[in-house]
Amino acid sequence: MKLFENTKVAFKLKSDSELERAYFLFRLIQNQPMVRIGTAVTNFALKAHLPVEGLIRSTVFDHFCGGVTEEDCLPNIEKMYAKGHVHSVLDYSVEGKEEEASFDDAVEKIVKIIQFSEEKDSIPFAVFKPTGFGRFALYQKIGEGKELTNDEKVEWERVKARFHRVCKLAHDKDVPLLIDAEESWMQDAADDLAEELMETYNKEKAIVFNTLQMYRHDRMDYLKELYQRAYQKGYHIGMKVVRGAYMEKERARAQEMGYPSPICKDKFTTDQNYDEAVQYMMEHKNMAIFAGTHNEQSSYLLMDLAKQYSIEKDDKRMWFGQLYGMSDHISFNLAKEGYNVAKYVPFGPVRDVMPYLIRRAEENTSVEGQTSRELNLLKTEKERRKL
Repeated sequence: MKLFENTKVAFKLKSDSELERAYFLFRLIQNQPMVRIGTAVTNFALKAHLPVEGLIRSTVFDHFCGGVTEEDCLPNIEKMYAKGHVHSVLDYSVEGKEEEASFDDAVEKIVKIIQFSEEKDSIPFAVFKPTGFGRFALYQKIGEGKELTNDEKVEWERVKARFHRVCKLAHDKDVPLLIDAEESWMQDAADDLAEELMETYNKEKAIVFNTLQMYRHDRMDYLKELYQRAYQKGYHIGMKVVRGAYMEKERARAQEMGYPSPICKDKFTTDQNYDEAVQYMMEHKNMAIFAGTHNEQSSYLLMDLAKQYSIEKDDKRMWFGQLYGMSDHISFNLAKEGYNVAKYVPFGPVRDVMPYLIRRAEENTSVEGQTSRELNLLKTEKERRKL
């Protein structure tokens, strides 16, 4: 049996009813028109303040999210760690806020998670989004090289101070910190800031991790250039490597505004790009990788490279990551083999986490084979249990 086909290990934490719910959800997600209708209805219901939160909570929310608060998530986190050796990354998945007070609240959230992580072996990383700490339009303006007003300059200093506060704390507590990537037209400013933070806090090892979305065809060149700069200045690179989550949006904007799309021309090229980044990072010293992937071939590749370069399975510079509620066949089987594995566990108020959940559903319908793979594995496990 191939490693990732062991459904007994993959779903051992799921009760029969949870298995049925997962099967039901992925069957729904497989149906594209259904996802579109469901998204529209859900958005309408939430805007109109209809009482649908209970229904969302008991179905899609509980499958893809750990809970409403950090404390809510703990039973699931401890169960995955105790019974499956799978770690968790608490991901506060509230998006699109614009007020200074929200940004300050988000910082306090991350501070709390870093302190949480220091105490709990089950939570080895903290994570945040750049737009959790500052306005999207501000990153965009800086990335486009436009002149900031005096107010905006002061605002940007506040954003930088938020980043430095959490990164310094992460460094002092020895808790690695992942900075997620977002849309390409705001990412340059976030990348420059992440690089400044790596230079400051990654002297001894990688504490600050930026994120590379490898469906962008320019990311491989960026990684190589970053490595040269880090090598010259003597700091470590931490990088979460993912395929990416904003493909439809990126293509639509490029077409609308008449510039070349930053996205690879097809899935095959994206896969090649992803694997090339993994290979490059494993070949070069002073790099730590968090491989966020639901792709079996990419996971096998990283395992092979670790063997090739004599990197121990539990070396803290190499992590595999998957989203909570997805690809359990990869997460739990890898963890059983002794690799470092972490699930991204989103949490937050149901209403505020909906944009994240909708993106997950849309992503699953657009990635060919992803949903049918989940369904086949769930079906196999259902049959195995019957026998």
